Amino acid sequence: MGISRFQVMAVLQAARAYLSGLPIESAKSWGLNRAIFYAAAKKGFKKTGIVKRSIKIEEEKKEIEGKFKVFHLGDEMAYAVEKEGKLFFTIGNEIQTDKDFERQIEKRFGERFENVWNEAIEILKKYDEGVLKSQRYFFETIYKPRRDELVKKWG
Repeated sequence: MGISRFQVMAVLQAARAYLSGLPIESAKSWGLNRAIFYAAAKKGFKKTGIVKRSIKIEEEKKEIEGKFKVFHLGDEMAYAVEKEGKLFFTIGNEIQTDKDFERQIEKRFGERFENVWNEAIEILKKYDEGVLKSQRYFFETIYKPRRDELVKKWG
């Protein structure tokens, strides 16, 4: 399993959310959620082929009923739910958890993930809060110019 722009986006978005104050579990959820969102946007919001979680959606809907909310990270908005006291993000009928991030993103990097995570944090620390809180500036200034370089470096 190789590293693609999808994994790079997920890691950078998770690091962005973490540096913006989200707990690590929620930051990982945000990272995976945003990677899925951008991949779907690029492909016209068709199915992404992401492996569905084993818990049935109907069971999760009952569990989170009344906890659905809109969350803003700067000017970027995502739908979220509170589950087991933690904030997780959703797209479609899927909840992206920190465990999903670990399975779909971290696992691809194997033992290298800690170094990748630390590098992502260091990259983002070079930018002011205005860039981190702007969807457009994050994409255009941080992600887009280095995405292919990071695919090669982290792969």
